[in-house]
Amino acid sequence: MTITQERIDQFADVTDDHQFIHVDQAVARATLLGSTIAHGFLTLSLLTALGPPDWPDLEDTEMVFNYGLDKLRFLQPVKAGSRVRVHTKILAVRQKRPGEFLIKSEKTMEIEGEEKPAFVTQSLVLVVAKN
Repeated sequence: MTITQERIDQFADVTDDHQFIHVDQAVARATLLGSTIAHGFLTLSLLTALGPPDWPDLEDTEMVFNYGLDKLRFLQPVKAGSRVRVHTKILAVRQKRPGEFLIKSEKTMEIEGEEKPAFVTQSLVLVVAKN
């Protein structure tokens, strides 16, 4: 996925975060980054769109809930126009109650052409089976 300036501007409007580094291309060009950058939480919000699901595609799944994140670190800014992708690695599956499974996975957002990822986090989802 390409992180466009339009997407960054829309996120700025929705979150009321209009810091120059996100929305003012002329001023941002003069900084050490040389470009506007995506909000960290914009990149994080794209996990669902970019990553494969953390849970297997089971016929008996009724619902899947976002259960939260552990150990989130933003490591590299994502410049406007950058292409990103997400890698997922399942770390653990634990039964919470009968028919409920908590799945922990590591999510890494890579930036094309950059050595460091945008972020690394551990995502938790709760999968609930049909009764």
